[in-house]
Amino acid sequence: MNVKKILNTDANVQLVINALDLRELFLEWQAEAQAEVAKQQKEETYLTAKECAERLSVDLTTLWRWDKTGYLRKVKIGKKIFYRGSDVAKLMEGQNHE
Repeated sequence: MNVKKILNTDANVQLVINALDLRELFLEWQAEAQAEVAKQQKEETYLTAKECAERLSVDLTTLWRWDKTGYLRKVKIGKKIFYRGSDVAKLMEGQNHE
């Protein structure tokens, strides 16, 4: 039985793992995490600050203030600023603006 199968059983056991098995498990987890990130990035849309402001009917300074307070975080890609479409959609679905 490999380590991943043991972990998935939720059994209360003490494990002694050799370095090779530990490395294999880590590489599997890393590949799963990278696949999940890649999937999320493909599905995510990004809006420019202007597009975001127009969609939310607010001023660009409001977006700046929301980023500073953590209400709506910007994403920097290179030197450009974007906002996640999913975050904007959540705000539009009914969360109150400040």
